[in-house]
Order: sequence, then C-alpha cells, then structure tokens
Amino acid sequence: MTKIFKERRDMMKLSALGLAGAAAAVGGATLAEKAAAQASSGSLLRTVLSRGRVLVGTGSTNAPWHFENEKGELVGMDIAMARILAKGLFDDESKVEFIRQDPAQRIPNINTGKVDIVIQFMTVNPQRAQLVNFTRPYYVEGVSLLTRPDSEMKGYDALAKAGSKARVSILQNADADKTVQAALPQATIMQLDTQANVIQALDSKRVDAAAVDLSTVQWLAKRQPDRYADAGKKWYSMLYAAALRQNDPDWLRFVNTTFEVAMYGHQNAIYDKALDEYFGIPAPVREPGLPRI
Repeated sequence: MTKIFKERRDMMKLSALGLAGAAAAVGGATLAEKAAAQASSGSLLRTVLSRGRVLVGTGSTNAPWHFENEKGELVGMDIAMARILAKGLFDDESKVEFIRQDPAQRIPNINTGKVDIVIQFMTVNPQRAQLVNFTRPYYVEGVSLLTRPDSEMKGYDALAKAGSKARVSILQNADADKTVQAALPQATIMQLDTQANVIQALDSKRVDAAAVDLSTVQWLAKRQPDRYADAGKKWYSMLYAAALRQNDPDWLRFVNTTFEVAMYGHQNAIYDKALDEYFGIPAPVREPGLPRI
C-alpha cells in the first residue's frame, strides 16, 4: 500500500512540474495568445485570436438590426452582438471588421471562409441548420401590431372587439391572411407589396394597424411615440441567432459562452444598452440562484 501511495505522489510531482514548465513557457504571452495556443489547431478560435480581429458578416440597411447612424457608423442590435463577441475575444469591442453583405450571401460567405461569423438577423430553421451551426438565440422575433397613439383602436383588445371593422395591412405573401387571422380572425386584411407601403397605409389612416415584425414595432414606438404605438399583441415566434461554420466545436462553444455571459451573466453593459436603445426594453433581472439560461 505504501508503495502505491509513493508512486501516486511521484506522479503528482511530475504532473506539477510539467504544468509549471508549460506555464513558464507561455508566461510572457498575452491572454489572447494563451487562449489561441489552447484552441484546436483547426479551430477558427485560434485563427481569430492570432489575427487580432474578428470578421463579422452583416448588413447595413435594416434598422434596428444593422444600419448607419448620422456619422456613417454601423449600429444596431446585430452590431452590438458583434462588439460583445470582440470584447470577449480581445477585451476590446472595436476589434471587429464588418463585412457588409446581401442576406443571400450569409451562408455562402460562412462556408467559403470570407467571414468568421454572420450576425445578420438570421432566422433559425432546420433547413439552414444542415448547412451552418447556429449559436444560442439572442432575440425571439415575431409578428406584432403597429398602431397610432391617437387611434380608438390603439390597443389589441379594441382591434379584436372591432371585428371586421378593424383594418390591418401586411406584406403580401401566401400566408399573409392566415398570419393576421391568427390574432384577429375577423379583421379586414389589406396585402401590400412593400413593408414601407404597409406602414404608409397606417400613416394615411387607410388601416387601423400594420402587422409587421415585433422588432419594427418596438423600434418605431421607441423612436416616434407621438406617431406610433405598440398594440400589445405578439405571436408567431422566430429565433434569431448568429451562424458559423460546422465541425468547429471550440469556436461554437466560445461564441455561445460569450453571448450567455452578456445576456445572463455579469458582462452585460453592451447588451443592456442595445436593448434599451433599439427596442425600449429594460435590462432583464438577473437573479442569482438556479440557472435560467
């Protein structure tokens, strides 16, 4: 028995010496360099850390997700998520290079390596999941009702009570009528060719509500409360997540960890500011105790 204990003690000493030697070898390295050295040699995590910036595919024309401010800078919720990732990688949210792309290029640019990750209001579905890996969702999109604050049908209850007298505009598509009828079964529906015309019909009082994305309702009601209101109804959930290449678990785990710390943990300054600025949503209460992730 004494011999077994001695062998174990000797092995522990050797292990400790090995760890100490490894630590000494990288003692002068930066945190990013240390992390890169530990990542799988084939992982984008190592490549990104070694490069010193992350390449993010995104858009520039869809508020509140990605658009240019008055200074010509890219801003929006997608841009905030990219800066959260850069902060996690380099402790510097500016170390991100945005690759502006058409939505049709989201998956091709991931798979050809033009971008490290796509953060571009990308809806998660099983078909796309066969081609890319999705991160944990960072927003649950849906359909909502945009109304006018001066309308007698400002709220959802009034719209529902009005029956067929409630007029609702929506972007023209095969399921448009069914989408509206899921919330307002008796409403009179007006299908229009562009999202701008859907909202313009509300502006001109040709309709009492516009059925648009929840994020659009939150954005417009936040920015122009004298002109637009949220009727208080949302349905038809769709998950928005970032997308990255398949077969790279180190990269996927790192991005998920970074997003989770920003959304549910203690490094949430960028995330909370974006929620308020783009959606008028207060920061979530993060109560210590049982996990809620």
